[in-house]
Amino acid sequence: MKYLSEWDQWKRYSSKSWKRFIGKAREMATHLELWRKDIRSIEGKFGTGIQSYFSFLRFLVLLNLVIFLIIFMLVLLPVLLTKYNITNSTFVLIPSKDTDVQCTVYPISSSGLIYFYSYIIDLLSGTGFLEETCLFYGHYTIDGVKFQNFTYDLPLAYLLSTIVYLSLSLLWIVKRSVEGFKINLIRSEEHFQSYCNKIFAGWDFCITSRSMADLRHSSLRYELRADLEEERIRQKIAERTSEETIRIYSLRLFLNCIVLAVLAACFYAIYRATIFSQEHMKKEIDKMVFGENLLILYLPSIVITLANFITPMIFAKIIHYEDYSPGFEIRLTILRLLVTYCSSWKLIQCWGQQEFAIPDNVLGIVYGQTICWIGAFFSPLLPAIATLKFIIIFYVKEMSLLYTCRPSPRQFRASNSNFFFLLVLLIGLCLAIIPLTISMARIPSSKACGPFTNFNTTWEVVPKTVSTFPSSLQSLVHGVTSEAFAVPFFMIICLIMFYFIALAGAHKRVVVQLREQLSLESRDKRYLIQKLTEAQRDMKNRLDWQ
Repeated sequence: MKYLSEWDQWKRYSSKSWKRFIGKAREMATHLELWRKDIRSIEGKFGTGIQSYFSFLRFLVLLNLVIFLIIFMLVLLPVLLTKYNITNSTFVLIPSKDTDVQCTVYPISSSGLIYFYSYIIDLLSGTGFLEETCLFYGHYTIDGVKFQNFTYDLPLAYLLSTIVYLSLSLLWIVKRSVEGFKINLIRSEEHFQSYCNKIFAGWDFCITSRSMADLRHSSLRYELRADLEEERIRQKIAERTSEETIRIYSLRLFLNCIVLAVLAACFYAIYRATIFSQEHMKKEIDKMVFGENLLILYLPSIVITLANFITPMIFAKIIHYEDYSPGFEIRLTILRLLVTYCSSWKLIQCWGQQEFAIPDNVLGIVYGQTICWIGAFFSPLLPAIATLKFIIIFYVKEMSLLYTCRPSPRQFRASNSNFFFLLVLLIGLCLAIIPLTISMARIPSSKACGPFTNFNTTWEVVPKTVSTFPSSLQSLVHGVTSEAFAVPFFMIICLIMFYFIALAGAHKRVVVQLREQLSLESRDKRYLIQKLTEAQRDMKNRLDWQ
């Protein structure tokens, strides 16, 4: 340091100080991590596979919390500040002259004595007194919030909040998926390296408490069992004869045809039930018997529930005959986005401890998160409800796991599970984006309530906002969104993508060469050690003869 200039010394000192600060901050962040102790305890007692489910659930809690904060800051906060006179602002109400009167007709509940249980029904179904609260889209029939210096465009903010939370969810999921894919790729390259890392470098020597040492010991044992199980499956596949390979692939093809047929039958049944329900609901409600009205109203839901109950039994039987590895079996049953554990002796098994059904639990929370992404546009407080729901689910599943479940005898890697859980969640996000995009771009907006009553569609607020920009900025926006910009931009992106693909291929070849070189060096070392041992033995024999 003394040979450096004062400026270089200060830069070196600042860099080291900043690295120490980042290290301390990360260390503190790990201690503040949500459910850190609980998840580590689950990892030690039940393995990394089940631990990955609870880590995935924690990720959804944080994601929904961030989504709620985005919606709260962009939509709810300006409305609440004005409604309760916290700031000197007023509402810019939407004029009702262009509103169809028939759209505003709404049946009012009869006055008189209201039973207490009706409030509970309203709370669970979102009807009654909740319909006029900020929980729903219709409450925000406001064109803007006028502050002292500017007017806050609420319709634009409402649309932007949806775009922002969908984009953030996409980027966050892709980022975590890429991290999991890197770990999965590295670990799948060399299996012997995984054993060495766990046996010789897997222990954390900073552990001081006996309980944490037991948990770490148990976690390493489960990981080694997962590695040995995968090695057994690979050895079994390698020892298959040609006849056995043809037989197993033919059986899998036949069983997958049955799976597709069952799924097609379920979708067709749901479609027919929905059409039947919609056609018969056109009748007058008063002419129907109470039971008939209820059955027709909830017929699609009844068919979906029956499909969710019957198809897991079929798939659980089919997957047993396909002879897959534990990790791939779980991933395949998850894809089939309807799985639960079932057998012919289910009633007898209820008396004993059950295995924790990871596919069923993962699909449940992915389904809930997909509904949250779609419903947050129509119910801005839904992410807060989802956050609360997932917190409750975490504690309920943890208690169920600790007191009613047993560790699975078949182990699998957590890295594989984490990556595939996020992949399924990404599919759910794509399925949520499609109806929201169609709803915002094509379906006419409500003319009775909501912030978009002045627009034919939700997306029309964007061209209207752009029209208020200066002419030069308008020209820039139109140029960026035109085909003349989109085609070259797409070509440049493709070239960049091909470049990184080629770069990744080159790096992979270099890694393979380095591994071969390391393998050759290890063989050379073993050869030299062997020759040295033989020379020492010969020298010792000669000395003994003398």
